[in-house]
Amino acid sequence: MSSNPIFCAIDTPDLGAAVSLAERISPHVGGLKLGLEFFIANGPQGVREVQSALGKDIFLDLKLHDIPNTVAASVKAVMRLRPRYLTLHTAGGLAMLKAARQAACDAADSVDAAPPKLIGVTVLTSFDADDLAQVGVPGGVSAQAHRLAALAAEAGLDGLVCSAHEAKSLKAEFGHLLRIVPGIRPDWAEAGDQKRVMTPAEALREGADILVIGRPISQAKDPADAALRIAASIGCAEQPLRSDPS
Repeated sequence: MSSNPIFCAIDTPDLGAAVSLAERISPHVGGLKLGLEFFIANGPQGVREVQSALGKDIFLDLKLHDIPNTVAASVKAVMRLRPRYLTLHTAGGLAMLKAARQAACDAADSVDAAPPKLIGVTVLTSFDADDLAQVGVPGGVSAQAHRLAALAAEAGLDGLVCSAHEAKSLKAEFGHLLRIVPGIRPDWAEAGDQKRVMTPAEALREGADILVIGRPISQAKDPADAALRIAASIGCAEQPLRSDPS
């Protein structure tokens, strides 16, 4: 894993904009997260173009969730892109997660690459206890995150997507799993549609390994400067921070 834990989330369907952003922020991030919107609009070739522009790790956030056979086949297909990280919904169940793990291992030799780190999504950071209750999940966010983390650990996955608010307790119980944390907002950024947020420094103190940061970088007036400011705030800047023009 890069010493810089910042992964910028790119969820635009505009391939040119994604490539341009990747080129601009590459010195200040550890990698990029490409989401479902980007993948549907641009497909595998779009991923390759962003990979080439970035020159760093790609986190392919597809949140796969289907019957075990379909998810296994999807994992095998995506192996040709050689993502560093690939997400699945842990709510898909143990059989689905195990099938994905086996498919990644089986396909590794055919593409001459290590399997991607398979990351289990626990509870989306746009969800709170009321949202879970509406879909029939009792007990609140923390309890659900731990239930799903246990499935991910049993299936042999490599990490979890969780909010910073669950990172510390998940680290205590499942310390061998990476904790990838979205919902990160610098203190100068708006929360937007995220309900459980923390600053980058706070999230790292709570046990996050990778910070997923989207709009504070991608929608900034100067994305490279925004990424640099965030990197500097956690001691990962590779060049001096420019003075604030304001």
